[in-house]
Amino acid sequence: MSTTLGAQEIIAAFKEVPANMRLEVLLEYSQALPELPIRYADHPELLERVEECQSPVFLFVELDASNKVNIFLTAPDEAPTTKGFASLLFSSLNDEPAPTVLGFDESFVDELGITDLVSPLRIRGLHGMLMRIKRQVKEKMN
Repeated sequence: MSTTLGAQEIIAAFKEVPANMRLEVLLEYSQALPELPIRYADHPELLERVEECQSPVFLFVELDASNKVNIFLTAPDEAPTTKGFASLLFSSLNDEPAPTVLGFDESFVDELGITDLVSPLRIRGLHGMLMRIKRQVKEKMN
C-alpha cells in the first residue's frame, strides 16, 4: 500500500500541530471540499450514497482518457467532521492515476493521529468513502 504526495502533505500538516488541535485542522479541511459541478449537482441520482456515514454523503468517480481519477464528493455543512474527511480523501486522491488510488494505504486515517479525537462511526464513514472510491475506480477500469 502507498500514499500520495497530497496525503503525505496532509499527514505532515496534522503532525505539525499538537494532538489536541488536530480536530481543528480537520474542520479547516471541511471548508476546502469543492462544490459539485452542475452535471452532478443537478442530477444527484448519479451519485452513490456512502451508507457507512451517519450524514448524507454522496460520491461519484470518473476516469479520464489517461486513467486519472476525478472524484466528486458532497457532504453537508452541518457535518463538518465528515465533510473534512471527504475533503481529505479528495485532496489525497483526486487527479491521481487509477493504480495509485487502488493502492492507497487504508491506514491513512491512523497516520493523521486523530482516531482518538473522533468517534469510531466517523472513522468507519471515512473508510466507507475510500472503499467506494476504490470500487468505482476498479469498475471503471474494466
